[in-house]
Amino acid sequence: MLALGVLVLSFFLAVAVPGTARAAAAGCVADAATGCINGTIRTSTQQPAVGVVLDIEGPGGTSQATTDAEGRWTAPVTEAGEYTVTLDTATLPAGETLRDPSANPRTVTVALGSSTGALFPLGEPAAGGGSGDDATSEPDPDTTADTSDGEVGAPTGSSADGGFSWPRLAQQASSGLVFGLLLALASVGLSLIYGTTGLSNFAHGEQVTLGAILAYVGVQSLGLPLLVAGLLAVLLGAASGWVQDAGLWHPLRKRRVGTTQQMIVTIGLSMALQYTYQFFFGGSALRIVTTNPTMVTLGPVRISATSLWSLLIAAVVLAAVAYFLLGTRVGRATRAVSDNPALAAASGITVDRIVRLVWVLGAALAALGGVLMGLYLNATSWNMGGALLLLMFAAVTLGGLGQAFGALAGSIVIGLVVEMSNLVIPSDMRYAGALLILILVLLLRPQGILGRAERIG
Repeated sequence: MLALGVLVLSFFLAVAVPGTARAAAAGCVADAATGCINGTIRTSTQQPAVGVVLDIEGPGGTSQATTDAEGRWTAPVTEAGEYTVTLDTATLPAGETLRDPSANPRTVTVALGSSTGALFPLGEPAAGGGSGDDATSEPDPDTTADTSDGEVGAPTGSSADGGFSWPRLAQQASSGLVFGLLLALASVGLSLIYGTTGLSNFAHGEQVTLGAILAYVGVQSLGLPLLVAGLLAVLLGAASGWVQDAGLWHPLRKRRVGTTQQMIVTIGLSMALQYTYQFFFGGSALRIVTTNPTMVTLGPVRISATSLWSLLIAAVVLAAVAYFLLGTRVGRATRAVSDNPALAAASGITVDRIVRLVWVLGAALAALGGVLMGLYLNATSWNMGGALLLLMFAAVTLGGLGQAFGALAGSIVIGLVVEMSNLVIPSDMRYAGALLILILVLLLRPQGILGRAERIG
């Protein structure tokens, strides 16, 4: 069942999500009355630089653009002429700097009816002090006029361009550990839901997005402290889990609707929630906090203070979940329902009550993961959870279907592979590397890392 779900999700991501992401990123269509300035900014490790702010000033007035979840930005102008594009260095991701600070601001000439790229490469200063045509910043291929047979703006570099070094290995490993633990917060809830109901919930990614967006609203719209906004986001996320089960999944289970039909419902719910987020919050990146993070140096590793706090919070919460499952009566009942719902019901356990609790817990963990992931990535967007969902399914499958601790182990493996693969392959392929590891592990151990082999026949 989960394998069928992963195939459906892969098709959905390949067909639906990229198209909508490009449409959101375009934002400017050159015509007789409009010109476009655009580009894509990548970090020194070839990851999208999200939430970077650029100010544009020229004959048509002043405007501002912000890079989206893919690092793309675009700005329309209504008068031809020279425009000055200034990158706000305070909005760069933690640890990133301009490769050529003297090229900021940058002046470009724009003509109506065409698109012009403005490059801002990131990384260590290049030999000779020039920026050159670096892959860390390129014109947006979706909005730049094509003059080279469809290859304009295509990424040409990889994160391996800087060569291997032990400090860089340590840096990528630390990033992978942080990413893996934050991914585990959402994956554990997804695994618990699958274990107790047998349902592959494709709308779980939107619970992650919901947590991040609620934190953004609390901090930026309501002016709440980050801690208060984060707590409210988790509580409201838990409440959404209760509402979903009470209003949708419990009635479907009561009517004995099969898990395949329920899985299709989750796909529809996922799409509906994604476009609801986009309708109300737009397609651009949303920054939960706009201040430049404080960096901490631990030996060869540079990490932001926010990431350290996120790492600590994730570790404490996951430890609390482990204690709940192993050391409490309700937790043992949850594991019993996951192992055999019919036998658990015969033993006097109220299965529906346990399932309701699992939905609430899973939604709360996903919301917390969304808040911390939004802080780690320095921005969130309407489709952030959808982009992470395939990795969550990979973590759950890799660790063992329905095994909460397996989801934790699988998430850490996925996180390390995703980040450390940047050492040898282009960052655009890092998710493919994680899924390749999933296939190899399942070929050798079909039940996953912590799963139990099942007898067939």
